[in-house]
Amino acid sequence: MLLAAAASVLMALSAIGAEAQNPDAFTKANEEYAAGRFREAIEFYGEVVKRGETSAALFYNLGNAWFRAGEFGQAILQYQRALVLEPQHPEAQANLGLTRDKARALELRQSWWDRMAGRGTPAQYAMIATVSFWCGAFCIAAVLLRRRRSAPLKILAAVSLLVATAAVTALYLRETGSHGKAFAIVTAKNVQARLATADNAATVLVLPPGSEIKVLSERGDWMYAALPNELRGWIPADSAERVRL
Repeated sequence: MLLAAAASVLMALSAIGAEAQNPDAFTKANEEYAAGRFREAIEFYGEVVKRGETSAALFYNLGNAWFRAGEFGQAILQYQRALVLEPQHPEAQANLGLTRDKARALELRQSWWDRMAGRGTPAQYAMIATVSFWCGAFCIAAVLLRRRRSAPLKILAAVSLLVATAAVTALYLRETGSHGKAFAIVTAKNVQARLATADNAATVLVLPPGSEIKVLSERGDWMYAALPNELRGWIPADSAERVRL
């Protein structure tokens, strides 16, 4: 019920922005979704994505279509992509939690710092860091050029540089943490992480669709990843997709 209600409401709201990007494909996708032809809707939404015309609303709608098609791993992947672009997207957050519970997907453990850094986007942190740095630099220049040292200017310079440092740190964590560029979602079913790059190697952990991993390296058709429960193992490269495009 939650998914259906959220999908219908957001589709109406997001149609204006996404249709402006690619009216034909997005409109057709919405029509196919409304008609219950979810696989066809997925194809049209995917066509928009392939053209590089991405948005949180588009990924959210695509996630809803995958959910309706019974592909929970892909649904979780698309909701996560929506949240990369808009971390506080309430409908994507709600449907992500709903789908995780249904799929029994496993999550990576996030530190407090990772969770805090995930509240903003890389673009937001970069803008804050740039503005704060130059504000601090101008304040320092003003202090040095004035005959009388101004205490307020000194305080403003210190605060500005502190904010810039915090923003750079958040940006670094956002890009390298558990949900950074290496963050990926298991999309295949019955995936077994193994100790080595062989189908007969011992199993480390069984990963339900939608489970989170952090890709550490790749070797041929295999990828070595950090897994939930603080484990590591090898999985087939085609069984997971990175969240960042």
